[in-house]
Amino acid sequence: MMFLKKNPILKTLLFAFISIAFLVSCTHREPKIFVIGDSISLFYGPYLQQDFSGKFIYDRKGGTGDAFKDLDNPTGANGGDSQMVLDYLKELHAKKDFKTDYFLINCGLHDIKHKSMDGPAQISLGDYKKTLEEIISLTRQMKAKMIWLNSTPVVDSIHNSRVPFFRFNKDVVAYNSAADSIMNHAHVPIIDLNTFTQKYIPEGYMDHVHYKEDVRKKQADFIMQNLEEIVK
Repeated sequence: MMFLKKNPILKTLLFAFISIAFLVSCTHREPKIFVIGDSISLFYGPYLQQDFSGKFIYDRKGGTGDAFKDLDNPTGANGGDSQMVLDYLKELHAKKDFKTDYFLINCGLHDIKHKSMDGPAQISLGDYKKTLEEIISLTRQMKAKMIWLNSTPVVDSIHNSRVPFFRFNKDVVAYNSAADSIMNHAHVPIIDLNTFTQKYIPEGYMDHVHYKEDVRKKQADFIMQNLEEIVK
């Protein structure tokens, strides 16, 4: 202390250093990641939120209680098909106080729903592509970085024998492939949850398309591992 008293310049520099360190510590915060996804994300979401602790700020579309009332008819926190995701992003964009650093977005399983075996998909592949491009554009307007999460697999024989509508894995493959091309062209990072999940099927299913508790935890951990590589 006596040394500092005799060296006013050193004392001033030390005070400045401490002040800067204090300001940095006060202004630093973890990156915020806002999740928009289908009902698969509702199940791994709590585990992902736990994984985020101390590293990222977790937020997502609200209305979890409403979403669980009917997982096959998206409402509340269930992001639904690509058009629903785009519409929701437009709502967020209109809110001047909304801010996030990243969007973690998935849509696809609701896009490929068919009312009959031979009927059209809920959202055609062409419209799906256009909507994804609009989603990317809008997230950029919102000054947020987008991360894409692809759709998990479907086993036709299991799915289509348990619910009164249809999904086909060939559509999952086609829509994921189209999304891959669009995201790669736009330099949007992709988390390949589809490939990761394949090894847990069919034993990991709890119903026609959702997963048992242990698989949900593994999905969340896999997503977190990818996010730690992407968000640096």
